[in-house]
Order: sequence, then structure tokens, then C-alpha cells
Amino acid sequence: MISNQKVVAVIPARAGSKSIPDKNIRNLAGKPLIAWSIDVAQRSKYIDRVIVSTDGDKIAEVSREFGAEVLSRPSELAQDSSLVIDSIRHVIATLRQEGDASVVLVLLEPTSPLREPDDVDNVIEQLVMKSYDSVATFRQAELNPHRAWKIIDGQVCTFIQGAIPWLPRQQQPEAWQLNGAVYAFIIDKLPSDGVSILFGKIGSVIMPEERSLDIDNNIQFEIASALLKDRAL
Repeated sequence: MISNQKVVAVIPARAGSKSIPDKNIRNLAGKPLIAWSIDVAQRSKYIDRVIVSTDGDKIAEVSREFGAEVLSRPSELAQDSSLVIDSIRHVIATLRQEGDASVVLVLLEPTSPLREPDDVDNVIEQLVMKSYDSVATFRQAELNPHRAWKIIDGQVCTFIQGAIPWLPRQQQPEAWQLNGAVYAFIIDKLPSDGVSILFGKIGSVIMPEERSLDIDNNIQFEIASALLKDRAL
């Protein structure tokens, strides 16, 4: 709870990962991948409930083992084309039916195991103390869009008209990207439709590169494993 406002964390975990089978429960540096997100939510100063939204029985079993509540996700919200925002709306509707009065929802993707409790708490504090509608974590962009190109029918041009890709990095405008680690928003301000998790007055929390890894393939999984083992030394 923060400023007498209840905070619920939601961890969306679909069972049908194609890039890494059973990714969400695969062992990462001694415990299942999803357990890292459950743990960081439990260690937050502000989070009151931790809920895993899933369609997978194995994921549900592991999540309960590590202390999270589990909400079964309908199959129509667990397809390859399903949007996270729709599963979030399903969680919110269920909470309201139960009479839960949470004000803040924190979204923690299970693929960001390197985030720390402070990263989560900083997002919640920004949201509430600065009266934002939604807040997310960012990292410096891996590719500055002023250095990106388009190829149309074999012909090349700069992605941004007038950009000069040859300028040194220090002379390019700063660029940032979402790192997928933490999102938070005021529940009652979430639009009833649309695809974006960020809306209204949007705030930001900058995270360093070494905590911004978002696991999408086996190479990234091995990198995360090595980083977590080094952290434990």
C-alpha cells in the first residue's frame, strides 16, 4: 500500500511459448523463471497482492508454490495473437467482482528477471507521488532511430527524414526504449479499449542496461543465467 492506496501486481504467464518451450517455468539460476518476478513483487514495499494470470497448469502450480495467487486465463486470451492488455482487463474485472478495491496495478512480465524491488518501488512512487496515469521503465535505446534506415524496393533512405546517421553518438538526440521490466497505472483510469498499457499522463523510470534484459530466446536466457550467478557471488 502507498498513500493508503492498495497495490496489486499482475504477472502474465502464457503457457504456449514458441521460442523457449515452458519458458516461464524453466530453471534460471536455481529457480523457475517466473519465480524471480514473484519474488521481486513480494519484496516490494508497496505491493499488497501478487497474482499470476495463466492458462497453464504447470505455471499455476509453480506460482502457488512460490506464494502467488493464480487466476486462470480464458483460452481466448492465451493465443499467440493475444494482447497482454486484454488479460489485464480480465484480471481487473475479476478483482472488481470480488470487491477488491486496489487503486494501482503493477504489471511484471516474467521475462525480466534482473529487475530489483527498488525498480518496482520507484515506478509506484512516480505514479502516485507525481500524479501520473501510467508509468514504465525505460533504458537507453539499443539503436538510436536517427541511425536507422528504411529499405523500400531495394532503395535506402534514413528512417527519420533529415537524420544524419554519420554523426557521433554524443551528437545524436537521446533516444530511449521500453525495457519491459515494470509498468504501473491507476486502475480506474485504464481506457476500456485500445492496445496500449501506457496512457494519459505518462511517467518514466530509467533502468541501467545490466538490469534491462528481456528474455526472448535461448541466448538471452543464458546471458540472464550468467548475470544472476555473478550477482549471487
